[in-house]
Amino acid sequence: MKRLILLGLILINCSFVFADTLTLKSGHPDSYVVEKGDTLWDISAHFLKDPWRWPKLWGVNPQIANPHLIYPGDRLTLVFIDGEPRLVVKPHIRKSPEGRKMAKDGAIPAVNLALINSYLIQNRVVDRDWFDELPMVLGGESESKHHIVGDVIYIQAELTVGDKFGVYEKGREFVSYEEGEDLGVEAILTASGRVIESGSVSKVRLLSNYRETVAGTRVMPIEEDSLMPAYFMPRAANLETPARVLASEKELREMGKLDVAYIDKGSIDGVEAGHVFSIYRDGVDVVINGSGQPVLPNERSSYETVLSSVSSDNSIKMPDVYRGKLMVFKVFDKTSMGLIMINERPVRVEDKLLTPDALLVSE
Repeated sequence: MKRLILLGLILINCSFVFADTLTLKSGHPDSYVVEKGDTLWDISAHFLKDPWRWPKLWGVNPQIANPHLIYPGDRLTLVFIDGEPRLVVKPHIRKSPEGRKMAKDGAIPAVNLALINSYLIQNRVVDRDWFDELPMVLGGESESKHHIVGDVIYIQAELTVGDKFGVYEKGREFVSYEEGEDLGVEAILTASGRVIESGSVSKVRLLSNYRETVAGTRVMPIEEDSLMPAYFMPRAANLETPARVLASEKELREMGKLDVAYIDKGSIDGVEAGHVFSIYRDGVDVVINGSGQPVLPNERSSYETVLSSVSSDNSIKMPDVYRGKLMVFKVFDKTSMGLIMINERPVRVEDKLLTPDALLVSE
């Protein structure tokens, strides 16, 4: 019995070691010179099969424990430490008494923040009743129904002079895929403005606009704590139940690399910024007809469809189909927003989000 227990522990340990082992990409280079516009994810893609695991690839190098220490011109060299691949950096030094000079914003980020900067204050998901109780835009000084940058609008609330507000219109209403639970309503940013006069009806001058502002839209403060971190530390998401793709931010039928998607899990479920998911499409059910032949869903007769719903003996579920990888960058209570970093096939609404493949073997 003791031997069996010991063997079991060894196997469990081995599975975790295997799951945590970095897999190098076929044909990877031995070194790489960082270029302007590179990201940590992009650089890792030259070396790793799973580029989201760049923290482990560089984890033992104190010089680049902080991503802000990697700059264009640095040479990254692949070495092996205790059998594990690691990248070490040789900073680019100018041949002058002044040494190395770098702009404060010249460091290499984890991902291209330009792709998601517009979502820092845009597109939130909030409780629908709460949204309906927010201060409302009544109109503006201009006789026009539509207001743009520079216009003054009237808000049905006493606001503090100098405070900055976002103007939002109600978007889609979201429900969870599995239980049909109410997840909230999409709040779409149309403009931003600053309070210039306070009263029972306050005045706000518009500073920017993404869409024309109209009466009936709502305003809420633009909070500094809603900003995303300067860089992301990718790590495997591991939820008790799979998440699902709720919608495309741009209301596309199919999404691809660098598109933004809503998912139906949020902070309440343990989702955090930086969590990485593998995206899968549910495998289809194949029905075995009376002749013993497999029949796909789009080829079934009405009889075969009924047969598959009545008896599981005549139906075989095919494996789920891998779509790509998604990294969460903004989290709400019951939903989150993620950036599709890798896609081998188009991503669609209701696709399933699971723990990344590299860690599945440990479960």
